[in-house]
Amino acid sequence: MELAHASFSQQPLLKRLNLADWLYALLVLGAAVYSYALYNHYMDGYEQAILAGSALGLIGLGWFWKSWRWFFPLAGCISLLAIQVYQHELARGQTAFLLKYMLSSQSSIMWMCTLFFLAAFSYWIGLLTRSDTLNRMGTGLTWAASVMGLAGLFTRWYESYLISPDIGHIPVSNLYEVFVLFTLITSLMYLYYEAKYAARQMGAFVLLVICASVGFILWYTFDRQAHEIQPLIPALQSWWMKIHVPANFVGYGAFAIAAMLGIAELLSLKGWLKDKLPPAEVLDEVMYKAIAVGFLFFTIATILGAMWAADAWGGYWSWDPKETWALIVWLNYAAWLHIRLVKGWRGAPLAWWAVVGLFVTSFAFLGVNMFLAGLHSYGGL
Repeated sequence: MELAHASFSQQPLLKRLNLADWLYALLVLGAAVYSYALYNHYMDGYEQAILAGSALGLIGLGWFWKSWRWFFPLAGCISLLAIQVYQHELARGQTAFLLKYMLSSQSSIMWMCTLFFLAAFSYWIGLLTRSDTLNRMGTGLTWAASVMGLAGLFTRWYESYLISPDIGHIPVSNLYEVFVLFTLITSLMYLYYEAKYAARQMGAFVLLVICASVGFILWYTFDRQAHEIQPLIPALQSWWMKIHVPANFVGYGAFAIAAMLGIAELLSLKGWLKDKLPPAEVLDEVMYKAIAVGFLFFTIATILGAMWAADAWGGYWSWDPKETWALIVWLNYAAWLHIRLVKGWRGAPLAWWAVVGLFVTSFAFLGVNMFLAGLHSYGGL
């Protein structure tokens, strides 16, 4: 069986595709063509290129990761149902039962938060009791939370245009929106690694950082009313935001996963939970894969950010605090990868380094906005 699987995986990509793969590709292409037909008169050449690139990227992701083929359409269908119930009237969000309690962006995101907490609880009880049933429940709840999170972001995008076409924007413009994006990306990356390495026990640790983000979302929502959609400030009125911010948060999510698995590996190496966690070698390998992917996307995001800066401010680099700390994060993980690949380090030293790296990354993400003034100060609390 293993030889047959290996032989299949070595075949050219097109020979490995089945009918479901092609139907998924047609679905994505159909949605992209329909979107272009509806909105091309609002789009410039750059945004049309982003639409085409996004469609190809979604098709490639669905071919590479089969679970994506049902996850993405399901989230889209939930959002389309919400759009249908709105009937072009934003006020229905407070009167229509389905919108008020389930399908509006805020309701969907609150469901996401609840489901992530339930998933963390299931994973931890499953880990401590070695219950495969509870671990599977954790996986299912994490998938459900991710579906509601993505549907919520889609619906929020539509709601911003219901307020006014001039206010409408992709929902990655403030801390509330990017924290939702962070939880979503982190959970999806984790679910991929969980399935690839058949190690559901990792969820108990990864869901901790996701739940910390959910806690911030809840505080930011109820204490600061941050869920209310606001117009974009001039600095963010750019098509660059559509590609720079998501790429950045793939990096942040991957680094967060690596840090939590670093904690799990350290506990395993000390003998705590060793008989309940995956082997330390598996945790080490997933940590490495996550940092490698995160470093790639963070590098792309940094380059895109420099290009955006040149377009907006006339220079690629100004040693703004946000830029400086982005460079520190990049150098930190570049050194981590160098030490592992060239020097062959493994185990506790790199696990500790991954954990410390999360604090460095967190300061670059939040601390700079809170404590340092600069060109990026529009992202403060």
